[in-house]
Amino acid sequence: MGTHRRPRQRATGGSRARTAATITLAGAATATGLGGTGHADPQPTAAQVRAKVDKLYQEAEVATEKYNGAKEKADAAERRLEELRDEAARKEDRLNSARQALGSVAAAQYRSGGLDPALQLALSSDPDRYLDGAAFVERAGSRQQAEVGRVRKELREIERLRGAARVEVSSLTSRRAELKRHRETVTGKLESARRLLSRLTAEERTDVGDRTSRSAPGPRESLSASAQAPNSRAAAAVAYAYQKLGSPYVWGATGPNAFDCSGLTQAAYRAAGISLPRTTYAQIDAGRRVPRSQLQPGDLVFFYSGISHVGLYVGNGQMIHAPNPSAPVRVAPVDEMPFAGATRVV
Repeated sequence: MGTHRRPRQRATGGSRARTAATITLAGAATATGLGGTGHADPQPTAAQVRAKVDKLYQEAEVATEKYNGAKEKADAAERRLEELRDEAARKEDRLNSARQALGSVAAAQYRSGGLDPALQLALSSDPDRYLDGAAFVERAGSRQQAEVGRVRKELREIERLRGAARVEVSSLTSRRAELKRHRETVTGKLESARRLLSRLTAEERTDVGDRTSRSAPGPRESLSASAQAPNSRAAAAVAYAYQKLGSPYVWGATGPNAFDCSGLTQAAYRAAGISLPRTTYAQIDAGRRVPRSQLQPGDLVFFYSGISHVGLYVGNGQMIHAPNPSAPVRVAPVDEMPFAGATRVV
């Protein structure tokens, strides 16, 4: 008979020991990662925050100009829709008038009866008077045909206007959705910038916002820039921009108390009696391109490859612009941003 052997007992104690050792090592590794010799992400310097904030502001400005363009198109679609509705209402008034006239003719014919004209002539006690009446009825029939034609024409026109209105409603709905997307992008970028700035001390935040700012120019400087402008309208635009120094930057704003970059240049030339497009990438084509070496006060100067920022040149290598939410409308050197081109409006 084979020898019966007792089954070997599992070494549970050894397993527990290994598990405890593993936990201990894991805990030690965790502790090392969290403190002591661990490497936490270093706090960004003020210069790094400034660079990140500048990038966020630039991205926000690109989205702002897209928002401005979409809003301009949405406003135009809304105006066209309102015009179509007004025109349709006028057409419906004319349609109602034509229907009333047609109803009057039909009622008159019904009241006159349906006697055969030859019998009416035979029974008439005054044939001459009857013949005059018959001519009137014939004319009334012609008028009825004309009224029917008018009604049909008005109906066709009203249907055309309603179809055009449906197209504008669809366009407006699309534009509003586009506006929402751009608005969310802008607000998201600005909120990220705000959170970054909140990490800095008050002195560091001032450095981020005002590193290129200048003291407010005096009246003599303003008059000099206006005097150097090539014409009275450019001079008026420059004078307006000087008056707005210190106004806050608000994205989407066109004045009179707050501006974004293209809103400021648009308002300046509006004050000079000239209508500029709303966006930077439309404003650059609103006049004659000029090289940087030939800039004169009143010229529009544009920055970045996407033409996302604009200022108003005031002479001596300086411009007035609305920079971003961390700084108000101010005088700044043209070379503080990548130059993309310039336009002379007048």
